[in-house]
Amino acid sequence: MIFHITTERCWQRARKEGQYTSKSLTTQGFIHCSSREQVVDVANYLYKGQKGLLLLLIEREKVAAPILFEDLYASGKKYPHIYGPLNLEAVQGVYKLEPDQQGFFDLPPELA
Repeated sequence: MIFHITTERCWQRARKEGQYTSKSLTTQGFIHCSSREQVVDVANYLYKGQKGLLLLLIEREKVAAPILFEDLYASGKKYPHIYGPLNLEAVQGVYKLEPDQQGFFDLPPELA
């Protein structure tokens, strides 16, 4: 399984359109994702304190587009990137991702 953080608005648009895309798909050519071990760090680094986020649980084997694990920022960590739109049948769960009072994230209780 891999994870993707998005907004409720973007997820609702995807449900209407029948596939999920992100701004990074247009600007960088892929959708940023994370492994289970990476997702909390990513959320706290990029989205600290932001509300209205969702966490998509994605089954890799069901993703129609290619997935590459890459270290694009010389961090020593490879992150999964989806090179194309995300087909909705690959999304196995959608969870609210809300920060605590200090603005930090943890995995939703259903996934902990």
